[in-house]
Amino acid sequence: MSPAQEELYEETKSYYRNEILKMIAEQGIGKSHIYLLQGLNKLRQIANHPKMVDELYEGDAGKFSDVIHTLENIMTKGHKVLVFSQFVKHLKIFKEYFEQQNIDFAYLDGSTTNREEVVNHFKQDEEKQVFLISIKAGGVGLNLTAADYVYIVDPWWNPAVEQQAIDRTHRIGQTKNIFAYRMICNDTVEDKILKLQDRKRSLAKELISDEDGFIKSLTKDDINYLFS
Repeated sequence: MSPAQEELYEETKSYYRNEILKMIAEQGIGKSHIYLLQGLNKLRQIANHPKMVDELYEGDAGKFSDVIHTLENIMTKGHKVLVFSQFVKHLKIFKEYFEQQNIDFAYLDGSTTNREEVVNHFKQDEEKQVFLISIKAGGVGLNLTAADYVYIVDPWWNPAVEQQAIDRTHRIGQTKNIFAYRMICNDTVEDKILKLQDRKRSLAKELISDEDGFIKSLTKDDINYLFS
């Protein structure tokens, strides 16, 4: 993260850690799930870009800058890229940047009604090298073999959903090697959630198939770790 981003992250983390641990002590973990999810999502958004929680934020965001740099490098070599995010707000920050830079792109989220038309334009128009996609809206039913790079710009609760998104490029007619990247901010809840998922591999897959299942699987020690 950038220095300004990290400062906001640490302030927010301290606030939620104190409130959540107090709530657990008074009411138990079971009654703290909604607030816990709210805190984790707020921290995940700050790790992506603080503008997601504060529209007046004017500082840098480490992940955003890194993704933009690598995307521009990939595009200069003529490749097409899928950029998946859980957060529509995150996609719209990328969208705003591309519009400012006059970079052509395709865009799809849950409100998109002409999905097939958008997909076909991306496939057929060589100028459209980037496709911004909500992972919820684009995880299934899309054939995107025109792309050979995939970026997951915020990790999903269930790795299987990420794999479904990557598999959009692995369809009949694909002749290229596919390069897939998961973008994670070090030592944030993004990083820690992935490490917890590895620890909890023994849990039934359906138990942690979504954010609600993941939250319910957390112990007090897990919560201390996430907000440490």
